Amino acid sequence: MLSNILNLVKKITPVQEVHAHCDIPCGIYDPGHAIIGCLTIIRMTDLMNDHSTVKHSVDCQNEVSRYIAEKERHAAIVKHEIRIIWGDFFKPPQFEKYPELHDLTHRIMLLGSKARQEVNTDAALELLEKVNRFAELFWEIKGITTKKSVYPYPPALAVIYPEL
Repeated sequence: MLSNILNLVKKITPVQEVHAHCDIPCGIYDPGHAIIGCLTIIRMTDLMNDHSTVKHSVDCQNEVSRYIAEKERHAAIVKHEIRIIWGDFFKPPQFEKYPELHDLTHRIMLLGSKARQEVNTDAALELLEKVNRFAELFWEIKGITTKKSVYPYPPALAVIYPEL
């Protein structure tokens, strides 16, 4: 009964779904999610390439479709996280001091799209390179030094970490 009433209320006055990170603003920004997204894209690309010579059984097709879905999801995460930092965190003084930020962000957006559209290891690696550079600039602006270390999981590539 209550469910029927709620459904009726929704039909009469629909509620718009909203998403945020965050226009409060919360002040919590970190390119780490984008870096992990890049590593996931690279890993999924590697796994798909490993399947290129395997007989295409239903199980194999299932695995590859799951890799594709994760690659797509993480490319979207990379673009979302970078776009939020670029749009909400960076201000005109940072853009003046670091004029490469606009072009770097645009390049990340293009590479994120390419990573979704293709099974392209070179594009995925370039995406990680650009996101690492973005992370370096981000942490420098926050006054935090960084280090480059190899991530401890496959694909075991170097990423930027803040020295906290």
